[in-house]
Amino acid sequence: MLLLACYEFAFKNTIEAWQAHSQLKAKLTQSADLSVQPAYIERKSKNLDKVISLYKADTTQFRSNIISTIAGIADKENVKLAEVPVQDATYHTDHFIIEKLDFEGDYFSLLKLANDLQSTGNIGVIRSEDWKVTGVKSPNDDMKKLVLEVYLEIAR
Repeated sequence: MLLLACYEFAFKNTIEAWQAHSQLKAKLTQSADLSVQPAYIERKSKNLDKVISLYKADTTQFRSNIISTIAGIADKENVKLAEVPVQDATYHTDHFIIEKLDFEGDYFSLLKLANDLQSTGNIGVIRSEDWKVTGVKSPNDDMKKLVLEVYLEIAR
């Protein structure tokens, strides 16, 4: 009776756990080569497509539609789109275009704008930001301006 009780409460659970371990170990060795699993490759491809779609924008209409979208975001955050410089050929590569945009406003509004630009899709991705204080140093703080230069990277 004691042997049957020991088997039921101790040995049976240990043997079942050992069998489950052996089965899982066999499955793990079978699936160790992830390069041959089509579902994994498909998921990886979809994830890469999502990342690439963040960088894409219609470069032929960037100067009209996208800049008007960005100006709307800037207006919502009470920020002035100060300058959209002429396209510089040094910022163009075979795969990407980098556009520079200058915004003026207070620190918190510019910070909200940068967050909105980062979260908005189909306008490119912020490559870098440059914060500058411009203006003449004087006792009157009205002469100083905080400028945010944003470099947007867009895939061709």
